[in-house]
Amino acid sequence: MRVTKFTDYALRVLIYLACKPSGELTTISQLAEAYSISVHHVRVVVHKLGQAGYINSTQGKGGGVELALRPDEILIGEVIRSTEKDFFIVECFNPQGKCTIVKACRLKHILGDALNAFIDTLDQYTLADITDNRHEIVQQIRVA
Repeated sequence: MRVTKFTDYALRVLIYLACKPSGELTTISQLAEAYSISVHHVRVVVHKLGQAGYINSTQGKGGGVELALRPDEILIGEVIRSTEKDFFIVECFNPQGKCTIVKACRLKHILGDALNAFIDTLDQYTLADITDNRHEIVQQIRVA
């Protein structure tokens, strides 16, 4: 399974915010600069994360974004499920798929088990687990 760039960016935004002191706001421009991602892409990611309840945003001068939940409350598997459009790792997972052997093929079940194991593993980790080395992260991305 491969996650999209959108999900990658969403995880990076959450990591950045988890490295900030609680209550300190971050701008979209700071996020974009830290990861060399376009402001437009970051804005779309931040909007989606806000809709999903992972971050809060404050508009206007002095505004920005911050985590809406504690890092230990954010499951990585949930983030991925909320940011990925689908999990059609092969055509037969898509209801509109056209595979001619879908009714007899056993591969779909094996891949389904693997996909479930992937997500189950991600559900065992929180944002806190992947940012417990925040001092190293801060040095790498120059958290402002």
